[in-house]
Amino acid sequence: MAVKIKTKFGTVDIDNDVIANVVGGSATENFGVVGMASRNQLRDNVNDILKRENYFKGVEVKQNENQITVDVYIIVSYGNKISEVSKNVQNKVKYNLQSMLGVTANEVNVIVQGVQVEND
Repeated sequence: MAVKIKTKFGTVDIDNDVIANVVGGSATENFGVVGMASRNQLRDNVNDILKRENYFKGVEVKQNENQITVDVYIIVSYGNKISEVSKNVQNKVKYNLQSMLGVTANEVNVIVQGVQVEND
């Protein structure tokens, strides 16, 4: 499924993998985010942090009308305030979707799948 944007020149289709890469990159840029997590760890058999090429496993995109809802699954670094990290992720994802793709995110839901403790 792709997001369709109608312009006066025609229709632009943006694939969910493109949206997932933008969302994943936006989420991992934030302080306190260790990386992306799989949205279904049992099915994907992934218990580690996702690499850039697998961001689509940690992002779920739902489209309704001209707006989308995005679910982002992240892993947070121990010692950070989860509510602040989540709010920063929401703001960054909304901004980057609008500025890079011209897509308005109706909702950005952040699901924290885990907390990683640093080993010194």
